[in-house]
Amino acid sequence: MNIQLIALDIDGTLTNDQKQITPATQDALLSVQENGTRLVLASARPLHGLLEFAELLQLKKYHGILMAYNGGKIIDAASEAILSETHMSIEVTRKLLRFLETLPVTVILDDGTQFYVTDPSGHKVEYECHCNRMSCTQVDNLADFLNFAPVKLLLSVDPSLLFEVQKTIALHLPPDLTVVRTAPFYLEIIPISINKGKGLSDICDRLEIPLSASAAFGDSENDIPMLKAAGWGVAMGNAEDAVKEAADTVTITNNKDGIAIALKEESQI
Repeated sequence: MNIQLIALDIDGTLTNDQKQITPATQDALLSVQENGTRLVLASARPLHGLLEFAELLQLKKYHGILMAYNGGKIIDAASEAILSETHMSIEVTRKLLRFLETLPVTVILDDGTQFYVTDPSGHKVEYECHCNRMSCTQVDNLADFLNFAPVKLLLSVDPSLLFEVQKTIALHLPPDLTVVRTAPFYLEIIPISINKGKGLSDICDRLEIPLSASAAFGDSENDIPMLKAAGWGVAMGNAEDAVKEAADTVTITNNKDGIAIALKEESQI
């Protein structure tokens, strides 16, 4: 394949279980950029949570792209220009926050610069703040507090309840919103117009790169549209079964340099 662009999920894909890019993976991705391939970091994370990895992979130098919020916000890493951005309405979000108060979830709201929660010790709150290098502010009630239009709502859930809660929320949502799994303990409510596949397609159009010349790596449900859209979709060995079924190739796990191994094998085909 003549791969001109590679889109990479971060958690469980680009990083190992310690949230680090392994040396072999970093070297492989720097090498492909030196040879002219563009990189896209494609994550459910807020933009701030992508910056550390953008710096490690020198995306500014190599004119990479940052796709945050599953494609809800897309940034040119070199110029820092916003290429696209999509939001939920304040009114609809406020109603959803009232509904979510009745469910066994911890809601983590963000405005792009910091997180807002009702319980700083809630499930996965500290974890999320640490991973994204963002501060957390406690408020009495998220629905009452809301004064901005968010891109998404992040929900941390007991893994044993994840699928059940996802189904309950899906039945409650208006037709322009959807709920997706982004980790074994995370659900995200986002506009249905947002997904990593559309984000990848839009980026390729802007860069005048054929989708057939793109590759994508992922491990979770929210990565499926991106793997299907790419010319070469690669699921990690640690991916959900549905992700593996949607991919063209399954590599080894994120802890064993799955990205680097797949790129090496592809170059030898």
